[in-house]
This record gives sequence, C-alpha cells and structure tokens, in this order.
Amino acid sequence: MFTTHRLPARLGLIGLGAFGAFARLHLAQHAEVVAHDPAWPGASLAAAAACPVVILAVPLAALAEVARTVAPLLAPGTLVIDVCSVKSAPLALLDAILPEQVDIVGTHPLFGPQSGRDGIAGLPVAVCPARRGRRRRLVARFLAATLALDVVVLAAEEHDRQMATVQGLTHLLARIVLEMGVGETRLATPTFRHLLRMVDTVRHDSEALFRTILDANPHAATMRAQFREAAQRVEARLAQPARAMVPSNLRSV
Repeated sequence: MFTTHRLPARLGLIGLGAFGAFARLHLAQHAEVVAHDPAWPGASLAAAAACPVVILAVPLAALAEVARTVAPLLAPGTLVIDVCSVKSAPLALLDAILPEQVDIVGTHPLFGPQSGRDGIAGLPVAVCPARRGRRRRLVARFLAATLALDVVVLAAEEHDRQMATVQGLTHLLARIVLEMGVGETRLATPTFRHLLRMVDTVRHDSEALFRTILDANPHAATMRAQFREAAQRVEARLAQPARAMVPSNLRSV
C-alpha cells in the first residue's frame, strides 16, 4: 500500500471512457497504470483488479455489475476508489457488494476532459469516506500533494446535497440552452459569452453522466422542482401589466 501521499507502483484502472482515459493520462505520470476496458485491447480485468489500488471509472448504471465481477478478484487490503458524480448510491452499492476486507473511498473529480484540458492543478475534487473512513486521508493527501488538486473531504450525503445545486443546476441549464439552439452572435455581451462557456464545458458529456447527475442524486428532484416553481413565478410576474410593477410613489412621475 502507499504511505504519506505516494501511490503504489501499480494502479488498476477499470473503465476507459471519456473520464477514465483522461484520468489515465494524469495518473500514468506517477504510477504504472494497468488499465482494462472491454472495448480497448489493454490489460485483462484480473490484471487490473490485482493491483493494490483499483479505480472504478465506470458509469453508475454499470457499477453494480462491475463490482460483482471484480469482487472475487480483489485481494484483502485492496483499496477501491470510485469516481461517480454522485456519492451516496455508489458507495452503498460498493459497500454491499465488495468483500469486507476491501477498503473503499469515494471521490468525485469536479472536472473532466473539457474543463481540465489546460491542466488539473487547483481544480476541485471531493473525497467521501466509506466503511468507517479507512484510508480516506491517504487518498486526500495524494490528490492534494501529488496531483495538486483542491481537496474537499465531506460525507456522501452532504456531497449529494450540495451537488444537486452546484452540478445539477449547471447541467440542467446547459442542456436547456443546447435544446434552444442558442449560439454565438456578433452582438454577444461578456455575460452571454460566460453562459456559452458554461454550456461548452458540458456540451460533450454523455447522456449517462447527465442522467446520473439529475436522476441518481437523491436531492436533484427537489432542485428541479424549485427550478420549475421559480420559472413559473418569473413568468407570472411578466404576465402582470407593466404599470402594476411600478412602485406607487413613482407612478406620477
């Protein structure tokens, strides 16, 4: 295992989708990455699972099946890390499926190939302890000291509560703007260009990630209801006669 903030010499990575491939580029600078993906001619699942640290970079929808497949291949003491965008559901799944002798730490890198294309130093990552918090400090130290990430350690439930607004609202607004077909224009203001940059950051995210953020987060439904209610209140104000919205002390001006 690793001590202080150092990884072991070999690191297993299961899943080479958009984020898995992106993570591999950065992790390979600090360890030998034994990567497995059914669609990629790399290492076998057994070889990746034999590493002392195994990262599961798979969508939440596939996590239970992958965990059941990999569980008998994990040696006692293996540290398993997930990178899902929600934390309560995946950590509960892993805790139920993986052997008791395996340690689990949940992480959520709040960036991806688009937002991290110019480098990941200083970008935020959440670390959520599982199974009595074993080894979460080691993971947090590595992420902060070696990858230079801004690490926030918090409980899975609190992570999901905050992410329902921070990430859920961002992705919801971005998808709505994309559905509207809004794009660049010569009369774009700096504020409008900020909006387009937000949209561009998540434009290439998968449908699976979008659904994980908006469906799998137990707090996202409340946020979406609040969003709809706020939109209806704004529409109701716009439906009022303009004169009714002028303060009474100004109507004679």
